[in-house]
Amino acid sequence: MLYSFDQHQLKDLSSLASSEPTDEQLMERIQKGDETALAVLSRRHHALIRTVISRMISNDHDVDELVQECLLEVWRHAANYHAEKGKVLGWIVTLARRRTIDRIRRKTAYSRAQDRFREESDCEAAHAGADEEASQNDRAEEVSRLIAKLPEAQQVVVRLTFYQGMSQRQIAAQTGIPLGTIKTRLELAQRKLRAAVLAFGELRANRKTAHA
Repeated sequence: MLYSFDQHQLKDLSSLASSEPTDEQLMERIQKGDETALAVLSRRHHALIRTVISRMISNDHDVDELVQECLLEVWRHAANYHAEKGKVLGWIVTLARRRTIDRIRRKTAYSRAQDRFREESDCEAAHAGADEEASQNDRAEEVSRLIAKLPEAQQVVVRLTFYQGMSQRQIAAQTGIPLGTIKTRLELAQRKLRAAVLAFGELRANRKTAHA
């Protein structure tokens, strides 16, 4: 299979000074481990490789990384180049394109995974919110039932305090009941409610453990 090389889109870099080594000569030296030859080949085609990659991916950081990866691959896999299959530049362009396509695929897969994670997280948050709302409704209903079980005098004080936001002095002024009596009734009611709420919480915890 011939190396991919778009002659219409890439610059013609075939005209070199007679004293300069050709790409093929540089590749022969690279295949023998000549790092200097790789540096020459890199300087000669760096701009071209960058152009090829930037036409496929727009992020400058990714482009710079891919250029370096491509040149590193030239060094590591120089033995895979065969002159009978095409020019060195065509081989390098093929490497660059493959590297870029791999990067695009990885980024696309990562983006899709992030989207799925966000969707799952949003779904879990919605369920958690619904569970919490249901739990709050259960507690509110239970508190209402507990208040209904209090003596009527204590119910009045509790409802005026917690549902209407009145202070003890305001309750005393409105009802004509002495302030000391208001305080006593409220304290007794709070003790009963606190004990009942704690018992209710333990009961719910035991139920959850039993169903787990």
